[in-house]
Amino acid sequence: MDFRLNEDQQMVRDAARQFADDVVAPGAAARDLTSEFPIDGFRAAGEYGFTGVAVPEEYGGAGLGNVELSLILIEVNRACASTGVTLSVHNSLACNAIFLGGNEEQRKRFLPRMAAGELLGAYSLSEAGCGSDAAALVCSAKEDGDDLVLDGTKLWVTSATHADVFIVFVRTSREPKLHHGITCVIVEKGTEGFRVSKKEDKLGIRASSTCEIVFDNCHVPKANVLGEIGRGFPLAMQILDGGRIGIASQAVGIARASIAASVKYAKERHAFGKPIASFQAIRAKLAEMRARTDAAELMTLRAAWLKDEGEPHGTEAACAKLLASQTANFSAREAVQIHGGAGYLEDFPVERYMRDARITEIYEGTTEIQRLVISRAVLA
Repeated sequence: MDFRLNEDQQMVRDAARQFADDVVAPGAAARDLTSEFPIDGFRAAGEYGFTGVAVPEEYGGAGLGNVELSLILIEVNRACASTGVTLSVHNSLACNAIFLGGNEEQRKRFLPRMAAGELLGAYSLSEAGCGSDAAALVCSAKEDGDDLVLDGTKLWVTSATHADVFIVFVRTSREPKLHHGITCVIVEKGTEGFRVSKKEDKLGIRASSTCEIVFDNCHVPKANVLGEIGRGFPLAMQILDGGRIGIASQAVGIARASIAASVKYAKERHAFGKPIASFQAIRAKLAEMRARTDAAELMTLRAAWLKDEGEPHGTEAACAKLLASQTANFSAREAVQIHGGAGYLEDFPVERYMRDARITEIYEGTTEIQRLVISRAVLA
């Protein structure tokens, strides 16, 4: 058993760290205040090869693995969680959906431009009445010759304001087992009858757009169906396993940023005539933050490695997402506490880390859903 990164993985991590520090971090706080979507950061990520990390080279991608993707996402989220989730959804959900569920024509039509950062991908599963219970979705699609006609509304669509390619799950039939009647379809920006509606004003990841999307007699060619009509639900669940590794990576990045900011402040802030870093209470907090974050990162990389090896990884992804998201929230809260009153101000980044961390326990499956997934495996 070897826990060391190989030389190529170290190079990827170092390149991602430089990208995060030089391109992503500058302006992160300003983008958070103004809710400015990080489209420039996304395009720049394309130049670094970070917008098609696990896409095979034959489709224009970097041809790397999910371990490399995780390392990249940790570094980017350390600098800006809004940019991080944009890259996570694009890579883990949108590109992955087309590679896993798409035929050769679909892969060649979409993946090269997505891998180059020319097209931004989004993923749409949730609705007003179905979040954790994804099989209860009602947004419908009826067959009409060579088309599917979509009607309904989807919620919580990340990157919707700037996305070009939407992976959308719709109901094409009402069979006794609801999940048997769900179809996955690619909807392209500009399709008649499709529009991006309300943009949500959020607590955290404010520079990432989260929107409602609406379909009104929207004709989408059947050539855009991923897999078989009525058999999209297993694909959705398979894709979410990879998405959970992406969000676990995001959480680790936020936790790492919280530690770094706390160490810097604890060395600079003096109380009772000495740096607060010399106080046992502060050191205990930093130690706990470090231990939990190291454990979360190891679990996240394990899940990514299993995915690269073609091994079952759903339970491991859920374990990583559960621990990492809780660690991000713990570390961000402790960082604010270490900063004291200063941690409550926008002048210091830890208040942003605390707001950003909160969502990691909610999207890509809530903490409660992760426990349900894990408990099923334990009892099996």
